[in-house]
Parts: sequence; structure tokens; C-alpha cells
Amino acid sequence: MPLGRRSHLHAPRARGGAGGPDRSACVLLTRIPMHGPTSIGQLSDAFGPDASTLHRQTAALLRSGVVERIPDPDGVIAREFRLTEEGERRPAADRSYSIGGLRRIMEHRSPADATRFVDLLEGRPWPRS
Repeated sequence: MPLGRRSHLHAPRARGGAGGPDRSACVLLTRIPMHGPTSIGQLSDAFGPDASTLHRQTAALLRSGVVERIPDPDGVIAREFRLTEEGERRPAADRSYSIGGLRRIMEHRSPADATRFVDLLEGRPWPRS
């Protein structure tokens, strides 16, 4: 968690930075693909944040061009969010950037230290019950 909280300080601009979505919105970005097009209500049910928090996060994702609003297929007023091509690409690029940083941190550590570090990072699986 501490690594994730601080990673945005050194991340490339494309990953967020000035004018990009905040860390919590980026976390949300990685969750949308698991469910496909998703409404605010579905995101709230799945992940717990209230609607106002999710509106702020999805607005940041919309401004960044990583999600788009689409009509709800059931014809109700609500809209759903789905990933754009950039939204599909960005999590993989972020993951690659983070893995590269971790490799640099661990390159002079013993294999046992590296294994223990990975075990600590894995923590609990997602989604949590």
C-alpha cells in the first residue's frame, strides 16, 4: 500500500500526474474491465464507494479519455462506463512501469529477499469478500 500511494509521485505524466486522474480513480480504472460496461450503481455495489465519490472518479477518467459514457442497454436514464482503447492500454503500461521500478529496487537483493518481498506485496486477493 505505501508503494502504491507514492508511485504516482514518480510516474510518467501519461500515468496520471498533473491534470490526470487521481490514484483512486486509476484504481477504479483497473476494476471496470472485470465487469464490462458498468453503471455508477453497479460500481458502488461492487466496490463500496458512495455515488458522489464515484461520480468524481469517473469524471476524472472521462476527462483523461480512458473511459466513455454509453447509453444503458436497458433504456433507463442511467449511463454506463466502458473503457476506451487508451483505458485498455494504460493499466498494462502502468503495470510495466511499476514492475520495472520494482526490478531496479530488487536487483541487488538475494532471491530469498525477493521472494519474501513478492509474498508481502501479494497480500489478499481481489476482489475481497
